[in-house]
Amino acid sequence: MSLVATFTMALFYVATFHPARLLSFELPSLFSSAPRGRNTYGGTAVGLTYGALALLIFLFASALGIRKKRRVWPIGNVRIWLRAHIWLSILTLPLIAFHCGFQLGGPHTTWLMVLYAIVMASGLYGLVLQQFMPGLMKEQLPHEVVFEQIPYIRQQHLAAAEEEHRRLMTTLDTAAQNNASQPVTAGAGPAIEVDTDPSVSVLDHFLLNECLPYLRLRRGRRHRLGSHAMSEDLFRAMKVQVSDKYRPQLDEMKRWCDERRTMDRQLSFQHWLHGWLLVHVPLSFALMVWTFWHAYIEIEFL
Repeated sequence: MSLVATFTMALFYVATFHPARLLSFELPSLFSSAPRGRNTYGGTAVGLTYGALALLIFLFASALGIRKKRRVWPIGNVRIWLRAHIWLSILTLPLIAFHCGFQLGGPHTTWLMVLYAIVMASGLYGLVLQQFMPGLMKEQLPHEVVFEQIPYIRQQHLAAAEEEHRRLMTTLDTAAQNNASQPVTAGAGPAIEVDTDPSVSVLDHFLLNECLPYLRLRRGRRHRLGSHAMSEDLFRAMKVQVSDKYRPQLDEMKRWCDERRTMDRQLSFQHWLHGWLLVHVPLSFALMVWTFWHAYIEIEFL
C-alpha cells in the first residue's frame, strides 16, 4: 500500500513539475497550476496537498499516546494504531520530499527539515530496538522480573543481607563472650575455649566488604560482583574457605548478587528499549508546533 501511494505521489509530482518526462499523462487543471512567481514547490496545489497530508499524518501519529491511555475506546486496538503510526509516518518521507521539491529552502524550512529528520531517525531507531531487543532480553535474562517491582526486590535483598550480617555478628559476639567467661583455676590447666567455626568470621567479612556494598550501589555494573565471571570466581574461592554447615548462607548470598546483576542488566535493556522516547516524544511535539507555524506562514503569504 505504501509503495502504491508513493508511486502515485511521484506520478503527480513529475506530471506537475517535469511534464516533458511523461508521454501521455496529464493532470487536471487544478493540479497542473504552478505559480511561477513564488518559485516554490510547496506553494503549488500538488505541493500544498502533500504538505496537508503530511500534517494530518503528524496529527494522527501524535494521537497514539492518547490512544494508549484510553484503551477502552472502541476505535481499533492499540496494535492496529501502532502499525498505522509506523507505516503512515514512513509515508511522510515521500510526502515531505515532494512537498519541498527535494530542496531545503531558507533557514526556517531548513531547521524544520533537520528537526523532522531527527524525529524520523529516532523513530526508526526505536522501531529497530522494538524488533530485536525483546529476543535479546529473553536470551540473556533467564529470570526476568516485573520492571516496576525491581526497586522493591532490590530493597528486599539488601534488607536480607543486613539481617544476615546482624546474625553473624551476634554469633561472633556470643562466641567471644563464652570464651571470656570461662573460669581460670590455678593448677587446673588452660581454660577450655568454646570452639568457633572460622567460617562465621569469613562469611561476615565477605558480606560486609563485598556483598553489602554491591547491593547498596545504585548502579553496580562497575563493582566486581557486577561481573558474572568475577562473581563466580569470588564465590568459588569462598566455598573453599567455608565449612559445609555455612554453605546455605553462602549460596543465599550468591543468589542475592546473581539476581541483583540480572536486574541491573534488565534495567539497562529497558533503558535502551524506552530511552529513545525521551528524544522522540518531545521533538515530535516540537515538530508538530513548528509545522503548524510553517503552515500559518505559507497560508498568510500565499
